[in-house]
Amino acid sequence: MEVLKYKVIKTKEQYYEYCRELEKLDDSLEADKFVDEAELLTLLIETYDAERETKSNYDPVELLHSLMSDHQLKARDLAAILNVSKGYVSDILHYKKGMSKEVIRKLAERFKMRQEAFNREYQLLHENSGERSKESTKRILQDV
Repeated sequence: MEVLKYKVIKTKEQYYEYCRELEKLDDSLEADKFVDEAELLTLLIETYDAERETKSNYDPVELLHSLMSDHQLKARDLAAILNVSKGYVSDILHYKKGMSKEVIRKLAERFKMRQEAFNREYQLLHENSGERSKESTKRILQDV
């Protein structure tokens, strides 16, 4: 009996392993040869995400913080991935600026997610007061 290369994802370790494998396939110079494999991994990863829906309650910036933590990325790493300045990334992460369409597209592609996850409404800091709603601020502080 032939052993399956990929199985339904049941653990976070397996999930991250498959994410890394998908990134390797996407970055491969011969990515065309692995289209079916990449599609299968994408389906398994998306199914795991949909079943857990742990990140669906996050606003886009909270989601980005969580993904950066999960993937052990720093703001400078994200700036390089997105091909934007570190200052712009900092402004996004501190609710000072919204995400551009291009940034949303690149984030969705990098983290193998739907663009809608990053393209949701969230409250930016008020320019003059430097405050957001108390509920949102409380959620951010709890996550840090």
